[in-house]
Amino acid sequence: MDEKEKSVQHFLHLIRKSKRGKFKIYIGMSAGVGKTYRMLQEAHSLIKNNVDVRIGYIETHNRKETEALLEGLPLIPRRKTFYKGKELEEMDLQAILNIHPEIVVIDELAHSNIEGSKHEKRWQDVVEILDAGINVISAVNIQHIESLNEEIQQITGIEVRERIPDKVLQMADEVVNIDLTAGELIARLQEGKIYHPSKIRTALDNFFQPDKILQLRELALKEVASQVERKVDTEVTINTRLRHERFLACISSNHETAKMIIRKTARLAGYYNSKWYVLYVQTRREDSNRIKLSVQRHLINNFKMATEMGGEVIQVKDNNIPSVIARVAEEKHITTVCIGKPHLTLWQVILKTNVFNQLLNKLSNSDIDLVILS
Repeated sequence: MDEKEKSVQHFLHLIRKSKRGKFKIYIGMSAGVGKTYRMLQEAHSLIKNNVDVRIGYIETHNRKETEALLEGLPLIPRRKTFYKGKELEEMDLQAILNIHPEIVVIDELAHSNIEGSKHEKRWQDVVEILDAGINVISAVNIQHIESLNEEIQQITGIEVRERIPDKVLQMADEVVNIDLTAGELIARLQEGKIYHPSKIRTALDNFFQPDKILQLRELALKEVASQVERKVDTEVTINTRLRHERFLACISSNHETAKMIIRKTARLAGYYNSKWYVLYVQTRREDSNRIKLSVQRHLINNFKMATEMGGEVIQVKDNNIPSVIARVAEEKHITTVCIGKPHLTLWQVILKTNVFNQLLNKLSNSDIDLVILS
């Protein structure tokens, strides 16, 4: 059994586990990577498995290879409507609900519906279809993800207006990345497999540049990796799952040291493409009534910096710092705790050795690494 057939069989297994429709999304770094083509291939495989699959909406962009795959696939006719004096076509949501196929293929997930439609966005149509117990296979490009909007604009210089909330991806039972190298994608463009020949030169001079494609490809790979990790966390038992790297940066109100710890932990997390957290334990000595306003401002600024860099800030009021670190590390499935190099006098070392040993013992019992950042 080849990989495509295995994917089809796995999706069929997911379908029969629940009455609510299952949701599969093909994601790619840009137009032309083959998302629609792959969905139609899957539809043919499903029909061979005697599955009632229908095409709810497909956009071929006049690509001959893609259009050829439509042959033999049952289509649900589009709804025709007039808008600003023009006859336009939209996906027929009500027809899909009435026919109630086992699986429906719906392209262009980020599409904005014509004014007067039941829902403003196609992804909202898809949610209603899923709630009706119909399984959906859909597709979207990475630049349409809401949380990536600013990054996409920095990379491409284009503001993408049609976007889907991140929660839509999180709803998916499967997210599959359709990946090509920059060279392969540009070759497809030059061969006329993505746009009309008259548009190729403009595309090469703007969006389809190797450095832009490479960055978009990285975003797509990271997004899919993140979705897979989320599925592992929710569906695989702790005893059998592989450990994903997760970092915990432990900071105090010493803003210079805290800033260093946050930055170095962020770099480590970025290297491993992993989640990371910042923990601040507020002891009685660091109560807001006892520390200067300037110190509090630095602390808030460090929290903001950590959040902007992709970390999640955790604040706890407690006097037993080792105990809190150990507890949070266990709750968040941390693999590595990062702390700053202590700047202590000999007398402080003597007094705090027991505290440090307590932390080491707690972490070693949980198989968690401790990194001291200098």
